[in-house]
Amino acid sequence: MAAQSSSTFVNPPNYTFTSHRLHRILHASDKQPIVLVACGSFNPITYHHLRMFEMANDFVRQNTNFEIVGGYLSPVSEEYEKPGLVRAHHRVNMCTLATEQESSGLMVDSWEAFQNYQRTAVVLDHFNYEINTILGGVFTRDGEHRDVRIMLLAGSDLISTMSEPGVWSHNDLDRILGRYGTFVIERTGSSMDQATDSLARWRNNIYPIPQLVQNDVSSTKVRLFFRRGLSVRYLIPAAVIDYIKQNYLYLDDGAGPEKEKGKDKESGEADRDSGSQSQL
Repeated sequence: MAAQSSSTFVNPPNYTFTSHRLHRILHASDKQPIVLVACGSFNPITYHHLRMFEMANDFVRQNTNFEIVGGYLSPVSEEYEKPGLVRAHHRVNMCTLATEQESSGLMVDSWEAFQNYQRTAVVLDHFNYEINTILGGVFTRDGEHRDVRIMLLAGSDLISTMSEPGVWSHNDLDRILGRYGTFVIERTGSSMDQATDSLARWRNNIYPIPQLVQNDVSSTKVRLFFRRGLSVRYLIPAAVIDYIKQNYLYLDDGAGPEKEKGKDKESGEADRDSGSQSQL
């Protein structure tokens, strides 16, 4: 996989790429190392977001010749201008609390969050550059170097938008699905077949994952529960609940930018939140 030029990316002030949980040594030398990246608002992060990585891990172990060496949450920039979207630092902090306390392998990358809105394809390019060019990829137990394949982890409702004319640019789709590939988590009410049929040219790089336990927990519903004074315990991590209360988040509909963007007008990219166009 070709390396990105360092001039391609401008890092936010004081930015450092997080890699403390990235496995640099492969367990099996015959497997292809991959990193999973979930892009979304995480407004707030829920247990469903974390479950996506668990489902992907099970699928990869049982059905592929890949080895997952890392998983990342990439919160979207607050310039995404989605109604009710709280400030980027709050969403990064909540994701960090959730991953540090609820997961042994997930990490949070703030590169996307603290700058202008970035398209999904560019975010994946960033991970490819940081992991393969800056860090030098990973190694087998015998010391053989391997580049890591970056792959998008998303829900079937987000993938469905990729088949809608004019929503995603063809060049971005070719980079996301052709160069990198994606694992698609089935979502309640979104047909997996319908989501992938019109993307047949990239079919070999799209890995559908059935949701064996139906879960329709969403950030939208969590925010609604907060506004109504209802309990959200066991829907989101306890540390995230405490953070939200301490910072008085999600008390009304006016939190965060007000202007709706159904899709980014410059890039032609659909509303995205780690696999849900409307729910998360």
